Amino acid sequence: MAGYAQDKEAIGRRLRRIEGQIRGLQRLVGEDAYCIDVLTQIAAATKALRSVAIELLDDHLAHCVREAAERGGAEADEKVTEATAAIARLVRS
Repeated sequence: MAGYAQDKEAIGRRLRRIEGQIRGLQRLVGEDAYCIDVLTQIAAATKALRSVAIELLDDHLAHCVREAAERGGAEADEKVTEATAAIARLVRS
């Protein structure tokens, strides 16, 4: 089971809201909106996506990584490596 299972509905709502932001961006571009207005909305959508990503990462660490660490062995090492790679991707983005 995914670590975010208990938050699945809330995450889905947030992603649908972000989807609406993206549609709004498409509309702004289609209407030749002022560049700064478009960039401001892009920044807001990016922040919203990062927020969801951090929540998912937190759930992953609290559930998947912790459970694997309790069991120990190669699976624990793999989960830590996986989490570290995910954090690195978020930091680079």
